[in-house]
Amino acid sequence: MTSRDKPFARALTLNFPQLGRAITASGGETVLQSARRHGIRIVGACGGRGTCGACMVHISDGEIEADHADPAAPSPAAPANRKKWVRACRVRARSNCTVEVAPRSLAPVARADVAGDGDADLLRLDAAVVSREVHVAEATLADNVADIDRVIRALAVPLDTPGAPSIGTVDLVAARQLPQMLRDAAWSLRLCLRGSELIDVAPPGSRMLGLAVDLGTTNAAGFLVDLQNGTRLASLGLENPQVAWGADLISRIDYTVGGPAEAADELRAAALAVIDALAHDLCAAVGARATEIVDVVVCGNTAMHHLLLGLPVRQLGRAPFVAAVRDAMDVKAREFGLAVSPGAYVHVAPNVGGFVGGDHVAALLATESHWRAAATSLVMDIGTNTEISLIHDGVFLSASSPSGPALEGGHISCGMRAAEGAIERVGLDGGRLAVRTIGGKAPLGLCGSGVLDTLATLRRAGIVDRRGRIQAPHRDVGGQDGERFAVLAPGVHFTQADVRAVQLAKAAIRTAVDLLLADAGLEAPAIGRFIIAGAFGTYIDIDSAVAIGMFPDLPRERFVQVGNAAGAGVRQMLASTAARSRARQLAAGCRYVEMSTRAQFQRAFMHNIGFH
Repeated sequence: MTSRDKPFARALTLNFPQLGRAITASGGETVLQSARRHGIRIVGACGGRGTCGACMVHISDGEIEADHADPAAPSPAAPANRKKWVRACRVRARSNCTVEVAPRSLAPVARADVAGDGDADLLRLDAAVVSREVHVAEATLADNVADIDRVIRALAVPLDTPGAPSIGTVDLVAARQLPQMLRDAAWSLRLCLRGSELIDVAPPGSRMLGLAVDLGTTNAAGFLVDLQNGTRLASLGLENPQVAWGADLISRIDYTVGGPAEAADELRAAALAVIDALAHDLCAAVGARATEIVDVVVCGNTAMHHLLLGLPVRQLGRAPFVAAVRDAMDVKAREFGLAVSPGAYVHVAPNVGGFVGGDHVAALLATESHWRAAATSLVMDIGTNTEISLIHDGVFLSASSPSGPALEGGHISCGMRAAEGAIERVGLDGGRLAVRTIGGKAPLGLCGSGVLDTLATLRRAGIVDRRGRIQAPHRDVGGQDGERFAVLAPGVHFTQADVRAVQLAKAAIRTAVDLLLADAGLEAPAIGRFIIAGAFGTYIDIDSAVAIGMFPDLPRERFVQVGNAAGAGVRQMLASTAARSRARQLAAGCRYVEMSTRAQFQRAFMHNIGFH
């Protein structure tokens, strides 16, 4: 029996004074696992495999046991080293401990990143769910038909109008609620119908709300919409709690396939928890109840789609990367356990193929006016997994690029969310590195836009050579244990490993663009519109992306940054059945191109990894 298998004789407590919380540690689990189980956020880009070094914590009191594999940790069974930070994924409590979390994990998020280009407050309404208010004749001995029959009869009174709704089926929960509600509301009701199904009943004058969710790998954006007039009532962005199992999709798939039996259920519960949190917080913001939500639409990449639906992901994580389901799905909300109207449906957007999922379809839907404006357009949704579609002469070529979390601050030694204190811009001032942070706060780390700026500036200053090596001497270059790093601010470094991580990410993206162009018989100058979507794409500096070779050097007016296009698209699907049909057409019309198995990929990737 290894040390990680040994049960502790008594329950142990981990105190987090910065958060005012104390949690229990189960026998054998690491500090990171204990925190994850209790919903305490500790940055861990690799999901606890010990490869990223992002989950550093300071044990200020108590004893820990460390893995031999972690050189940063004290020796096994030794008292906690109170002068050193240790990896939370590589230490286990042996007594009650006090844990200090790195400031980068605690910084409040400053950018919700929920808005998109042309983010209208009023949507064109053609909703899947419609409402009708009816007054029902009171039951008597002479007229004692069933309550639902009375409602059907009342609804049928004005049915001379073509296309008027009728009731064919009744949701069971709605049927249970109807009798008492009918009598409490003096025989008047507001009915919610989805097609011919009665899915919800409520007192007259009640609101009818819809929830649209862009379930991203890193963040989830939610939008609350009034389905009676198309008004967007509120928007909110929250971190996807699945990041505790890894910043990238492969880490989560590996955990689901190779982890404990309940691994898939854990990740599914995390996805559902953030949807429920969005529903609760958005409704609370406008004085509504989550049960007033009668329709939900969710988009996400293929892995998020499968994990949410409880579909197997084993075949998705290995060549030829085949999805279990590609088309849109409609599932009762109560099958997910969501705290919305029990009769509501969740519409899950369709996928394209591989890792190009419903979020990219939503982005294509929202940016159609942009990509139709040129003979050749490219739509790129940049994130942990970057999805790209090249549109030329009505043909859609789509691919995914495993860009990894580096461009969002993950797998970067001092990476962090776009929170106060995150370095977002890096430049030169008198030959020295100069930084700007979100909120003007003291620098804590680097967010995605800062990562890109840093590398572009280091290259421009000659600190990084054409092959990506950090050069010395320079006043802002330091070194430790044989590794060089650029000093951006006290305690905030950009290491040689960070340079390599960004090189890999930018090479993967540029290679996918180059190969799609080659498949279409085109070269980069043919791109008339280069549409950049996604949270990261909102804030990046185009010149920096071009300088490091991530984007082709096109006239700057051809680049369009549209923000969270997936969020805008999923909102359109919530408001309009026509938009749902269009999304299915777009998904079916895209030809998925698998990059990783192509013979040219490795050669093109190696060409793009350097700087030219």
